Amino acid sequence: MIELLAVLSASAAVGMRIALPMLVIGLFQGNNLWSQMPILSKFSSPILLFFLSSWSLVELFASKQMIGQRVLQVVELILSPVVGAIMGLIFAKATATPEWLVAMVGGSFAFLLQLVQVGWFFRLRGLPLWVVFIQDFLCIVLVMFAYDAPYQGGLIALLLLWLAIRSSKYWYDWYKKDQFKSRKWRKIAEDRN
Repeated sequence: MIELLAVLSASAAVGMRIALPMLVIGLFQGNNLWSQMPILSKFSSPILLFFLSSWSLVELFASKQMIGQRVLQVVELILSPVVGAIMGLIFAKATATPEWLVAMVGGSFAFLLQLVQVGWFFRLRGLPLWVVFIQDFLCIVLVMFAYDAPYQGGLIALLLLWLAIRSSKYWYDWYKKDQFKSRKWRKIAEDRN
């Protein structure tokens, strides 16, 4: 159970940023970097370190402007299921759950959180700066909790899942209200004709 909470915590971090959680995990490993991690161990550590550091800087700085948020969301929406699955496999080594199921849960959860971000981005016409800073902070905290305190990290991840569900209910109500208004205005226009 602890490993599954760690998977949720790490996948939630990937649901906010892609490269930053993987960079933090590599740095936690010390001299080994990514040598003992599935899929990442196949790549050269210096190249992976350079790529993840560069993309983390892009994520941190580009997310502070509207156009940067839009570009990042496209890239992160495409890559989040894959990176979420990798993160799930990293933290689920000791669990008896099949690897494919853990990878699917991790990838799906990261993708869901990315979808919620995209939804709020378009609903609010850009994420406020304070939300972006909270995302950066939560991303790092969730990765650290996945290692050191999986219960707390899993609880935060489940709270993020609850917020995602509440967001979908809010968007559905907003859509229905908008549909009602458009029908009402259409009926008024038809009555005038």
